[in-house]
Amino acid sequence: MSPRAGNTGPRTLAFVESPVQLLNALEWAHAHGPGAELTLVVLSPTDPMTRGQLRRMAELAREEGHEVRWEEARGGPGAPFQTIGGLAGMLRRADRVVLGDPFSRYVQLLLTITRADDLVVVDDGTATMEFVSQLARGERLVRWHRKGGRPSPRDLAFAPISAAARKRLTPGEGRRVEIFSSMPMTETPAGVTVSSNSFAWTRARFGPPRITKGADMVGTSLVETGVVDADRYLEAVTGLAKTHGATRYFAHRRESTEKLHRLAVETGLEIVRPDLPLELIARRGPIGRTILSFPSTVVHTLPLALAGTEVRVAVCDIDPDWLTETASPRAQGFLSGVTGSARDVHRLSAVTAVPVV
Repeated sequence: MSPRAGNTGPRTLAFVESPVQLLNALEWAHAHGPGAELTLVVLSPTDPMTRGQLRRMAELAREEGHEVRWEEARGGPGAPFQTIGGLAGMLRRADRVVLGDPFSRYVQLLLTITRADDLVVVDDGTATMEFVSQLARGERLVRWHRKGGRPSPRDLAFAPISAAARKRLTPGEGRRVEIFSSMPMTETPAGVTVSSNSFAWTRARFGPPRITKGADMVGTSLVETGVVDADRYLEAVTGLAKTHGATRYFAHRRESTEKLHRLAVETGLEIVRPDLPLELIARRGPIGRTILSFPSTVVHTLPLALAGTEVRVAVCDIDPDWLTETASPRAQGFLSGVTGSARDVHRLSAVTAVPVV
């Protein structure tokens, strides 16, 4: 065991499926120290970029003295049954469960097995804002970019498990629920404890960064999730880069190779595929004096991770004309709320599209 870790008392089991969730589990452990020790279970996805970042984050977690258990949770048709069967004993023995994505069907299924009376939800980006609102209103758990559509047959079949998970995530007699977040909360569910994630571990572990004179841009997966039209997104990135002199584009881990290749060819931006969450990349540096972003998690987290530096985070609004015909009716309002509720950022109006020729 690393000297940085100790004994939390309760047996704490954390389930993460993304690098950001793992980072925020480490932040939670740091905030609840000294010496808060986790057993981190990585429910590994299949895409290479996410897996690579998770491997790097797992190394950092082990350096902090936490146990990491890597599960090939999506490694084939039988993988979910093997994973759940192998975790059932740990789940039943755990006194506290930390989870990063309450919308995940995997996590919802695991919640029906655990007997833990202490549940903690750490940030999974802006989705946390929607989760808190839905929990406060007693609604079924649906990701914001899918809300408004008709439930699929698979959704209907899974509905009883989702409802049971939502019940587990609702405080009751002998059951405590904590939300550890850097996101703004407009509605707080009754009985839920909300604690602030200030990225204290990130600032203590990395940096301060070397700051360059130029601007960097942060990518988004809004095209991949079907919210924003690909051509309009390319035009917007081109306009922002020209206006602010951006030279590097930090790709989101879910951005497609085809889109990134097109961005590189048609905008001249250097495409960077980070090996860690952007909060850590920016804190390590070098990083531009201005960071340009569309509405996303980083407009909330980067100002915290870069507190005390001279880096300015600027966020560009999403023009309604950029949305696809199939985008959720809630998309524009949700994205505007992400931007409008961000603290310590410079807000940019939607850029004038620069046609790409």
